[in-house]
Amino acid sequence: MHRRITGQIVIATHNPGKLAEMRELLAPYGIEAVSAGELGLGEPDETGKTFQANARIKAVAAAQAAKLPAFADDSGLVVDALDGAPGIYSARWAGPSKDFGAAMARIERLLQERGATAPDQRKAHFVSALCVAWPDDHVEEVEARADGTLVWPPRGSAGFGYDPAFLPDGHTRTFGEMTSIEKHGLPPLGLGLSHRARAFVKLAEICLEPR
Repeated sequence: MHRRITGQIVIATHNPGKLAEMRELLAPYGIEAVSAGELGLGEPDETGKTFQANARIKAVAAAQAAKLPAFADDSGLVVDALDGAPGIYSARWAGPSKDFGAAMARIERLLQERGATAPDQRKAHFVSALCVAWPDDHVEEVEARADGTLVWPPRGSAGFGYDPAFLPDGHTRTFGEMTSIEKHGLPPLGLGLSHRARAFVKLAEICLEPR
């Protein structure tokens, strides 16, 4: 039996970009969101081997610490020509300083080394796994993806992470060149293009009720 989210929820992230996106997605449902950072919660070790496992680790840890329902995302970039890298290690490739410019340059260097210069050799997709956990150990989980091609040099300064290098299929602008509404806004305002928006639609169907 699916469980509805009501009242207050903890967003289990210390990433300001993710926090902003999640708050925007939750706003139409009247859910009050407080971040793990604002509550002073620590970041658990992400020891899972999949996006879903890591999302669950973060959500469960926050729910237990805050004694509130907690909402976590684990997401990353999967590059076909790099055998799925960086994958679940996407954030770690940016290092302690969160330098995604350096991470994008590393991906480009590896693609060049493998001769992946044509668009059809540069296919990639973003994955977003969402988990909501309650203090009594009930969890709800969904996952979605957004397919595209990697471009070089990166384009645009909007978004965060690898967005400027990711050109979603069927579009002429990267995620880094799109407004937040274009990238992850849900219909009728936006197209719900991003992996996180697509996963959120799935979660909303089972756990949320519009105001």
